[in-house]
Amino acid sequence: MNIHEYQAKRILEEYGIPIPEFAVISSLDELKELLETKGWQSVVLKVQIHAGGRGKAGGVKFAQGQQEILEAAEELLGKRFVTEQTDAEGLIAHQLMVSPPIEIAHEFYLGVTIDREAAQTVLIASPIGGMDIEKISREQPDQVLILPLPTEGFFRSYHLIRIIKFMQWEGEMAEQGVNIVNSLVRAFIATDASLVEINPLVRTLDEQLFALDVKLVVDDNALYRQPTLKALFDPSQVNENEAKAQKIDLAYVALDGDIGCMVNGAGLAMSTMDLIQHFGGRPANFLDVGGGASKEKVAEGFKIILSDPKVKAILVNIFGGIMNCETLASGVIEAAKDLKIHVPLVVRLEGTNVEQGRELLQTSGLNIIGANNLTEAAKQVVHMAQQKVG
Repeated sequence: MNIHEYQAKRILEEYGIPIPEFAVISSLDELKELLETKGWQSVVLKVQIHAGGRGKAGGVKFAQGQQEILEAAEELLGKRFVTEQTDAEGLIAHQLMVSPPIEIAHEFYLGVTIDREAAQTVLIASPIGGMDIEKISREQPDQVLILPLPTEGFFRSYHLIRIIKFMQWEGEMAEQGVNIVNSLVRAFIATDASLVEINPLVRTLDEQLFALDVKLVVDDNALYRQPTLKALFDPSQVNENEAKAQKIDLAYVALDGDIGCMVNGAGLAMSTMDLIQHFGGRPANFLDVGGGASKEKVAEGFKIILSDPKVKAILVNIFGGIMNCETLASGVIEAAKDLKIHVPLVVRLEGTNVEQGRELLQTSGLNIIGANNLTEAAKQVVHMAQQKVG
């Protein structure tokens, strides 16, 4: 789960990471009051959306004087921003982070994340900051240090010495850097993060280190034990249907296609979407209802799919291990009747209570097309979507 930059800064500050002074506003009145209270004559305004590349998209502005600051904020608030990390629709900035500018002598990069290939947590460090770490790694691989985190959850002195030398920190700067590295690791572990990033970590003219721009991504699978972080979820930063799915704990991702998908199991869902694509169709979503979904949750998931105006046909693909096919069929029928289904529906069921499930669908009075296997189901739903007009 993504959270806003200002939220991540507040969290990292609690772990002892130095953060420059900032404030968050959501209206021009709030900004005017802030400027009068702080006496700031020049500020940096940064839109708060769940995406990188905000500066390139015009979402970061430097302004001087109250009038210029207010005019700049008015241009940013409520505007939709499209960056390399958003879809074509972009995201709306409902809040701005406001901070006085600081004089930067040098920019560094620090991050902690999961190396999935190595199946371990790693620290990524570079004496070059302010740009994508992927680009640095690709163009200047000798400027990137990737250091596995020991199983005990902290770096030993010899690890820290290696980091200090690589980052070229000396004297008091080295002490500050070590504290920041240790704090970043503690924050990563305590928040169940999948990524904590400082880019850039800046050295000021008076030899102080500050986390100027930060990012924190929390592992969705750990949110059940991170209620405080879960409460930071901002539904305005995701597709409306994704926000609905989040509330009922459904794994849903909106896509650009026109074939709705309801599947149980992430692997099966990916295979289903691959086959749809293989036969010339385009999935409209990823939806994994999970292994033990209730009839009510299945019905809600089905309603979410049907509420997407782009959907021209739906494929339900269930392999009943833990999931009961009879339960799934009941949920589909309930949702289809409530919403007066208007698009072709192809259903492939297999597994626990499959015969009972198929019988429910066949006697439901709904226009449901049965399929004996996934290949047949994918072919049918693609054909139906291509024949559907409007």
